[in-house]
Amino acid sequence: MDNNRGQWSSKIGFVFAAAGSAIGLGNIWRFPYVVGENGGAAFVLLYILFVILIGLPYMFAELALGRSSQKNPVGAINSIKQDSLWKWVGGLGVLTGIGILSFYGVIAGWTFGYIFKTATGNLGEFGDFVSNPFIVLLLFAVFMFITTMIVYGGVERGIERWSKILMPILFILLVGLIIYANTLEGSGEGLAFYLQPDFSKITGRTMLAALGQAFFSMSLGMGLMITYGSYVSKKENLISSAFLIGLFDTLIAIMAGLIIFPALFAMGENPSAGPSLVFVIFPKLFTQMPGGLIVGTFFFLLLSVAALTSTISLLEVPVAYMVDEKKVKRKKIVWVVALFTYIIGIPSALSQGASGFFTEFSILPDRLSSPDFLGHMSFLWGDFSLAFGAFLLSIFVGWVWGGENAARELESGSPFFARTKTIWIFMIRYFIPIVIFMILLNLFGIFD
Repeated sequence: MDNNRGQWSSKIGFVFAAAGSAIGLGNIWRFPYVVGENGGAAFVLLYILFVILIGLPYMFAELALGRSSQKNPVGAINSIKQDSLWKWVGGLGVLTGIGILSFYGVIAGWTFGYIFKTATGNLGEFGDFVSNPFIVLLLFAVFMFITTMIVYGGVERGIERWSKILMPILFILLVGLIIYANTLEGSGEGLAFYLQPDFSKITGRTMLAALGQAFFSMSLGMGLMITYGSYVSKKENLISSAFLIGLFDTLIAIMAGLIIFPALFAMGENPSAGPSLVFVIFPKLFTQMPGGLIVGTFFFLLLSVAALTSTISLLEVPVAYMVDEKKVKRKKIVWVVALFTYIIGIPSALSQGASGFFTEFSILPDRLSSPDFLGHMSFLWGDFSLAFGAFLLSIFVGWVWGGENAARELESGSPFFARTKTIWIFMIRYFIPIVIFMILLNLFGIFD
């Protein structure tokens, strides 16, 4: 093992770090509004089903490839199929990590700013806040600096140590907010919307939306789990680790809904308010609740913690690539990658009203993306590139590396897997690529 790379010191450290990478704004910001737009409880059931049937089996493939090769996405593919075009699939994963971080860090900066806005009671208009170039660029820089300092510490002393601290804090904050939200008058109606399924609301489009949310919320498709898997000891049970990661990720998303829907219905708000739910409606809720500013401060602190555990992992993918393939020192390259990501993220930061050019960028059609630059980056890297990368990676693992070889790696540390490996090989070769291909078609409105 290359000491410059590092290794997880414990299974729980790995699980917390990997779960932290999967748990982010997608669980606490995106999941509730997608549930609201897709009819509530029936969507939640579908989401859980797809996590189990698609997300977990695909995660096994990325973790197996990472641990077998002890490399980043490019190195892992190159170790199996040397100097072939397949290494560009790994390269796409590295670029996707940088691309997502460049706009995700901007939104993470907003959540960080809202901690102080809520604590001081100076909530104001969201539009005014995000159109102030000085504030958004400063908050983006602060969040990137915190992320970089943690990744600078390395695998064990940086990512693992902080994940062990941040993940339990996140869980405790969520539990407290669930208790508070469900004591509000009228919260029972919100719980019914969220927990009592109406199956008449399920359409083909709803199924694909649930599938997409399950897939994207688990940080799959950009080789992140290949990178994290490469730091796992051969003795560890990858199957049980993946189950725990999937469990934590899904649990946090479900818990977020247990806060948001009771609170929304208690305040008489519309559950299908869309992406503005957190930053526009929630501050309004907090100002009307008794003790709401304290609850709101904790809520945005929680959101920032969730965002941080994801930005750490997004930065780690390109850093691991440079450490492995270019043999550079982690402590130098982490700052270079972070600065590069910050520079390409500036247009996203300025695209919410600070710059007319980036706000009305409008290169992609409206059905694919909102007109602003951040919306374009979100579609290209967060939707299309993740799905396309996962489609290619599942074919690589199933057919090029071979399902049998991948299954053999998964059996190491998990003897029980031998009983189900035939089913898993069928899924990684046929079932999962077909399903991901359907998600890709859905991105372009084929099923509208």
